[in-house]
Amino acid sequence: MQPFCFSVSTVSSTMAAADVEISKNDQSLRSMKLSGHVGFDSLPNQLVNKSVQNGFVFNIMCIGETGLGKSTLMDTLFNTSFESQPSPHTLPNVKLKSHTYQLQEKSVRLKLTICDTVGYGDQINKDDSFKAVVDYIDSQFESYLQEELKIKRSLSTCHDSRIHICLYFICPTGHGLKSLDLVCMKKLDTKVNIIPIIAKADTISKTELQRFKAKINQELSTNGVQIYQFPTDDETVAEVNVSMNTHVPFAVVGSTEFVRLGNKTVRARQYPWGTVQVDNEAHCDFVKLREMLIRTNMEDMREKTHTRHYELYRQKRLEQMGFTDVDSDNKPVSFQQTFEAKRSNHMAELQGKEDEMRQMFVLRVKEKEAELKENEKELHAKFDKLKKDHAEDKRKLEESRKKLEEDFVEFSRRKAQMTASHHTLTLGKKNKK
Repeated sequence: MQPFCFSVSTVSSTMAAADVEISKNDQSLRSMKLSGHVGFDSLPNQLVNKSVQNGFVFNIMCIGETGLGKSTLMDTLFNTSFESQPSPHTLPNVKLKSHTYQLQEKSVRLKLTICDTVGYGDQINKDDSFKAVVDYIDSQFESYLQEELKIKRSLSTCHDSRIHICLYFICPTGHGLKSLDLVCMKKLDTKVNIIPIIAKADTISKTELQRFKAKINQELSTNGVQIYQFPTDDETVAEVNVSMNTHVPFAVVGSTEFVRLGNKTVRARQYPWGTVQVDNEAHCDFVKLREMLIRTNMEDMREKTHTRHYELYRQKRLEQMGFTDVDSDNKPVSFQQTFEAKRSNHMAELQGKEDEMRQMFVLRVKEKEAELKENEKELHAKFDKLKKDHAEDKRKLEESRKKLEEDFVEFSRRKAQMTASHHTLTLGKKNKK
């Protein structure tokens, strides 16, 4: 039996004041020889068995205008009918609808989620058509991040809804990309793997199709849109992936109908001028897309989603929360130190707000007291004025009363005089008679 070789790391560490110093000279890897079979060569088989037992998750987002054949292509790719309902062209806003299906091929189980952008590009004002898509992708990242940050996590059982691949359906106009296409893909290229697809490719000739592909690639390059590149670092698939990268965007045709041609029944679309075979590479790129998307690079898309796009989102979100890896002196900072610093800043901020609110309260109380004092002064002034007016009115009434009494006395006196005078005159007349 041939000896097995593996590498081990000999690390010498010393602990001082909770700081671990690792000697640089002891970090070199030494190659050790085994004298016999150990058994860890079965790890790949263990990994495969565990993965098959747990099943796989794959999430696809289809972006494109209504009527470009997104649902039909999904049915064709997975050789089934997802029973999607047709979408109207009259929706006021873009809505995203996701459906999850459980598929099984032999012993491999796949939980497939298909997210469709209903009403995309149907509005007169298309400025915000991409916003719903970006928000949806970010919300899936946020859900996964919140699950990661829990004390009791259940990442193995929770449904991973992060989008692994975005199939962007391009209308086969032959004149290049629309501004909406460029803006949307530019907004998404740092959030999701994008594969552009020319939908309904049987509506334009091969010559026009080649020019159309070249035009699309030129516009993508000019506007700095980064689309998904099939990996070339794996020797087993490097050659085919290098070749397939030159065929992007894929010109596809989807169909769920089967047509008999000679002795074979093939999936195709029939027209008065002929038949377009979906699985014929001379007719369209459907086979190339299926090979790259499902049979060759599905795991790479899942991996890139986690290691690149999700990590970028996670980094930005943690930075927004105030966490960092290094301090102002570019020295490593532990999570606990960051948390304590953030907690101290938060408590200081709360104390500052409390002091500010207390000062505002005191200021408002003083303002209210000053206002009440001013109102009290006004009331006192009004009371004094009323009191003075009352005294003046009372004085005037007293003078009027006195004058009336004097007039009454004078009137009584005159009345008595008149009565006496009248009595004298009456007596004089009687005496004369």
